[in-house]
Amino acid sequence: MDMDDAPTQSRNKLPDHLELQRTRVVCRADAPTHTEGFQYSGAFAAMGVDNSVSVEKFCNDFKIKINRLTDDDMEFDMIGIDASIANAFRRILIAEVPTMAIEKVLMVDNTSVIADEVLSHRLGLIPLDADPRLFDYISDDVPNERNTIVYKLHVSCEKGSQRLTVKSGQLEWLPEGSQLTIAATTQSGDKQKTYTFFGQSQQKTSESPLGVKYEDITIARLGPGQAIELEAHAVKGVGKVHAKWSPVATAWYRMLPEVVLLKEITDGDAEQLVKKCPVNVFDIEELGNGRKRAVVARPRACTLCRECVKVADDKAKKDNAKVAGDKVDEVEPQVELRRVRDHFIFTIESTGALPPEVLFTEAVKILEEKCERVISELS
Repeated sequence: MDMDDAPTQSRNKLPDHLELQRTRVVCRADAPTHTEGFQYSGAFAAMGVDNSVSVEKFCNDFKIKINRLTDDDMEFDMIGIDASIANAFRRILIAEVPTMAIEKVLMVDNTSVIADEVLSHRLGLIPLDADPRLFDYISDDVPNERNTIVYKLHVSCEKGSQRLTVKSGQLEWLPEGSQLTIAATTQSGDKQKTYTFFGQSQQKTSESPLGVKYEDITIARLGPGQAIELEAHAVKGVGKVHAKWSPVATAWYRMLPEVVLLKEITDGDAEQLVKKCPVNVFDIEELGNGRKRAVVARPRACTLCRECVKVADDKAKKDNAKVAGDKVDEVEPQVELRRVRDHFIFTIESTGALPPEVLFTEAVKILEEKCERVISELS
């Protein structure tokens, strides 16, 4: 029989059940289905559907829609990409976008109850208000104005006074470099040698002070007679070396939810369905004459708790039991939860070193560099 005469789906279009498998992940009450995509370019060649990946197709399908943008976080939709690309951005944001963080602490005096190592660790986790793009990675352990930021902390609690809380805002930026001398000089006219080698003041290269992002972070609490005096050196690094260099508090994504009512749910069953959903995905629509039905009002809010699926299934089983004489047969679901396979809701929460939109731009640049490196190695 000639394909053109076949009374089936038109060519260049998949049947509905295959299109559902290709573009959606269906979440049943027990487990999700269709979790693996069709990666083979010729998977649907017999039906005249091209499943290959091309730059032109990507450029036509790929879209970014920003839903929320603040100084600290952003949420945007990334449409037309594979989960592997979305996950690559997530991993790069967490582990490979560089920031500045305190790495070396020179302890002069610490009589607080916090050990030197713990205090140093706490200092390293304080977000710094310094653009890492203005600095170089430190090499050969030679700290200078291009790769190191120096801070000083000198706080004491007088005897007989109340306990003193040491905050991150008390860290003082030293634009001229270290003030601690390594050793006494042999001649009175020689310049004292310090732990950094600044050729010029950082005030000449920085438009704003290189302080901390949040000044109300508690570092320690001092009792009467206790004191802390130290010098902290911040350098450039990435999160895969230590979490203190990670520029995000979190970066995560989820597939766009899609909630479908397979059957009309009315009256009392509709009210039960609306009450059962904890995030108010469903709403009631008045039909007149005292009748009402459930509608999907806010599918994007779905968290996949599956409560709606359980309610609909339980109701259908009870109806079947009444008809079949307490014998529960296999029932058709009334609510189906889906996830759009190539539509991701991406959220970035910055620690404050860089705005979230800049972080994503830097992640794109890093991924681009990785791709160029692979191409150059293969060519």
